[in-house]
Amino acid sequence: MLSIRDCLDYCDILEEDVALIAEHEQIPDVAAAQILCGMVQTPEGILVITRYLQDLEARADRNGHVHKADQARQAYRRFMALSACRD
Repeated sequence: MLSIRDCLDYCDILEEDVALIAEHEQIPDVAAAQILCGMVQTPEGILVITRYLQDLEARADRNGHVHKADQARQAYRRFMALSACRD
């Protein structure tokens, strides 16, 4: 079983990304890290991640959570850049 650190190092994802996806999916961070690690390997997975992040940003904006919305926006930009690098 991979640790969160293994996933972060191997897949070039950040702890903040893991926390956002864990919140969106309501799962533990370690599970979110493993899921993200697999998802970043395909364009389809990156698309799903970016949709999650857009959803989180919209929800945070609606609820007035400015910091959380900013975190989701920044993560979205990182994943879009990752997607562009793989094309």
